[in-house]
Amino acid sequence: MRFRLSPELPRRWAQDTAFPMTERDRLGLRGLLPPRVMSFEQQYERFIDSFRSLENNTRGEPEAIVALAKWRILNRLHDRNETLYYRVLIDNIKDFAPIIYTPTVGLVCENYSGLFRRPRGMYFSAKDKGEMMSMIYNWPQEKVDMIVVTDGSRILGLGDLGVQGIGIPIGKLDVYVAAAGINPQKVLPVMLDVGTNNQKLLEDKLCAIPYSVIAYLDLGLRQPRLEGEEYLSVVDEFMEAVRARWPKAVVQFEDFQMKWAFETLQRYRHRFCMFNDDVQGTAGVALAGLLGAVRAQGRPLQDFNEQKIVVVGAGSAGIGVLSMAKQAMLRMPGINRSREGHNQFWVLDKDGLITKDRKGLDPAVARFARGHGPDEIEDLHEGASLVEVVKKVKPHVLLGLSGVGGIFHEEVLKAMKESDSPRPAIFAMSNPTTKAECTPDHVFKYVGENAIFASGSPFTNVSLGNGRTGYANQANNMYLFPGIGLGALLSGARHISDGMLQGAAECLASYITDDEIRKGVLFPSVSSIRHITARVGAAVVRAAVAEDLAESSCDVGPKELGSMSESETVDYVARKMWYPIYSPLVSDK
Repeated sequence: MRFRLSPELPRRWAQDTAFPMTERDRLGLRGLLPPRVMSFEQQYERFIDSFRSLENNTRGEPEAIVALAKWRILNRLHDRNETLYYRVLIDNIKDFAPIIYTPTVGLVCENYSGLFRRPRGMYFSAKDKGEMMSMIYNWPQEKVDMIVVTDGSRILGLGDLGVQGIGIPIGKLDVYVAAAGINPQKVLPVMLDVGTNNQKLLEDKLCAIPYSVIAYLDLGLRQPRLEGEEYLSVVDEFMEAVRARWPKAVVQFEDFQMKWAFETLQRYRHRFCMFNDDVQGTAGVALAGLLGAVRAQGRPLQDFNEQKIVVVGAGSAGIGVLSMAKQAMLRMPGINRSREGHNQFWVLDKDGLITKDRKGLDPAVARFARGHGPDEIEDLHEGASLVEVVKKVKPHVLLGLSGVGGIFHEEVLKAMKESDSPRPAIFAMSNPTTKAECTPDHVFKYVGENAIFASGSPFTNVSLGNGRTGYANQANNMYLFPGIGLGALLSGARHISDGMLQGAAECLASYITDDEIRKGVLFPSVSSIRHITARVGAAVVRAAVAEDLAESSCDVGPKELGSMSESETVDYVARKMWYPIYSPLVSDK
């Protein structure tokens, strides 16, 4: 009896026109495919040619239309041939990362109900309470190494998108595969649908998506978001179900609103191998940039303790950056820990400068509120405006995680020109691009050519004339989270510690050469992302071993990991990365 398969093979088996004749015969595919057998390389070139044709044919079209068209063509390839899809991503990550990830992923999430064609990942809803332990076994793959989960409550800077937020875990896991070499058959995107407070989604009316003539109903629950213990009971049940089936899986929490980001992080971080990328991953990338800025300003790293940093945004990302930066300062060689109370940060939210006079402060924010005494700047009061704070503090760094596009306007940037540093640094970290606090053009125009700029979304470099370049560094957290996840997985870490995260950030900060730093380059090119991830992953492994958190995971135990040199650890991590090739489905014999 001959084994037959449909041409619509599972994505992990699909080879399209690359099936050799032996497999076409054995799998019952002869006559169901065009007769020519194409090589993997020929398929690759064919897709790249079609993608370039799309680019040429959409020149002059609105940016959003072009972005969605590019996402669609990649998504269709993912549907029909997963192996070829990831080969395309890996070999062209610099070009395709902005399509599968920031900034296009935000546009995709806004329109996900309309773009939905086939399910990806799993959906655990408030209606599934009591059923999740059995539901987890509906996932067809026996082994899962990496899970990215969201509740859709704070998607990038776009707010509550409910179930449409599933686009974020899907995009993140594509980056895990492309950057960290996680096997795509061992990843799982998850949406925890606990309702939504987005009134447009609750109305349950046909809504036309932007740039489309078709209207769609949202695919999520029609109810306000659960709160309190009801909410936590859903997340608890999901986490226990994951542990029951895949006890060694790494779980990344993504785009939870601030109150739940911190609550769930503290609730689970010592019980599961998990981390929150908004609180910890973004913080690590920002820290690497801040340490690079100290070097670019011609100062030793120990002077980080003396940097004056104005932070705009007191949400999960902003407080995560502040917490990690404070830990890094206390770990600096020669630092007197008695200065732990030293506050080098001025934090603002929508109500202005946060001081100890503010009522009802969240404890995580209160730690960084300005107080009273000789270290304070005279007449800088509670609720002071951003312009006022910048003018009086004269900060070395202005860091934006506000989600408010353009908040670093001309007056703010001109005030930064009077910074106490000859090379003031401006970090516009909010995503997507429309939410960035400023652009590199404005920074180099209003602050000066010596300014240092970094953003969360990609911008083009700025020509300063005479062959000089103002570098638009992208402080993208894809530099860090793939290495954190991969290192935690390969070390078999019981949980992900502050030391492991700190090691990842410091590794990224040391990646840039002194010559690059002098030019204003703070972050490496995305095109070298796999090499970066191997280095970061190795740093995480070594930190896990040093803290006695590593347990047996793959074929190498903690004792063997501990005996490896730094370069041997990097080589080990690199060897464990999956790379897309077609595997034979039948034997020639």
